[in-house]
Amino acid sequence: MQTSSERPDSEPTPTGHPGTGLRVAHRPVPLATILTVFAIGIGLVMVWKLSFVLLMGFAAVLVAIALRMSANYLSHWLPISPTAGVFLVMTLVFMAIMALIMNAGPQITQQMRQLIAALPEAWRQVMAWLSTSTLGNLVIDQVSEGARAAQSGEAARASASTFNGLLGFLRGTLNAATGSIANLVLVVTVAIFLAINPGPYIQGALQLVPISHRPRAAAILKELGDKLWSWLAGQSLDMVVVAVMSGFGLWMLGIPLALALGIIAGITNAIPYIGPFIGGTPAVLFALTQGPRDALYVLILFIVIQQLEGNVIMPLIQRRAAGLPPVMTIFGVIAFGVLFGLPGILVAAPLMVVAMVLVQRLYIEDVLGDHLPPHRPLE
Repeated sequence: MQTSSERPDSEPTPTGHPGTGLRVAHRPVPLATILTVFAIGIGLVMVWKLSFVLLMGFAAVLVAIALRMSANYLSHWLPISPTAGVFLVMTLVFMAIMALIMNAGPQITQQMRQLIAALPEAWRQVMAWLSTSTLGNLVIDQVSEGARAAQSGEAARASASTFNGLLGFLRGTLNAATGSIANLVLVVTVAIFLAINPGPYIQGALQLVPISHRPRAAAILKELGDKLWSWLAGQSLDMVVVAVMSGFGLWMLGIPLALALGIIAGITNAIPYIGPFIGGTPAVLFALTQGPRDALYVLILFIVIQQLEGNVIMPLIQRRAAGLPPVMTIFGVIAFGVLFGLPGILVAAPLMVVAMVLVQRLYIEDVLGDHLPPHRPLE
């Protein structure tokens, strides 16, 4: 007969902590749990080390979705297959780029020459304007003190440092440009293969999921594709709106190459935060050929357009297109920018779309058991 003070040999003996009243059972940790923790840790390290490759792969998926969905719409209107539609879409995009280069290329070259010739006079006018204001005099004094401090050092060392810095800047710029072009070619190439025949890749991803969960995984993949396509459509509409407003505003101000500069502003607007600066800089520089006053007007024009786009147009478009709240976009851009730099900023918004869908379907519905509105597939 077993008394209450006796315990079976199979149960662990609890030990108490003096003064706490707690009794802790020392049970061996299962080997499967240990291996799972190590596997998760190794997986996180690999994801971190291969983050740039994964971001490039995600960018290729986005381009593939754009090509495939555009081809599907063309196949509804034309007697062609979706695969042929992919090649037709790429042909149309290539022809549009070549037409823009052929029409705007000579004018851009001419305007660049005028810009280089006009920069000294524009700089003289800017310095004359600064010298007439209190703030401008303060800026000039600070710059002059910095120049005098730089001249007080050793001339030979300063000259060598400047020369080495210039060489390093040119080498870094060349390497960055070469790497960016190579990465762009790689992304487009992978996207073309994905868009032409996406079936094997989708089936391969589903085979990694247990058989009983594959229908659910297929539905989530379908929703992810539809949401990303909606986001791309909304982003494209936003780019068109910015391009039209920029081009029309520059044309009203009499700035040369208004059409080309408007298209550049629309394309670069896809880059969060820094895109507007990249798109507005050429317009301001070309406006300098007309004079500092026109450059100031162009700067004000782009500030007004970006405020209107960032606070009114883009939130409305993306909320209706992908259901992505603006606050999530802002924090997503900040988070992915801190983690992965510029590549993370470029794909932050679509990554937030993916995260939102996964949280809604896998956690809120499957884990918490809450009921969310079902996804309505795109036709």
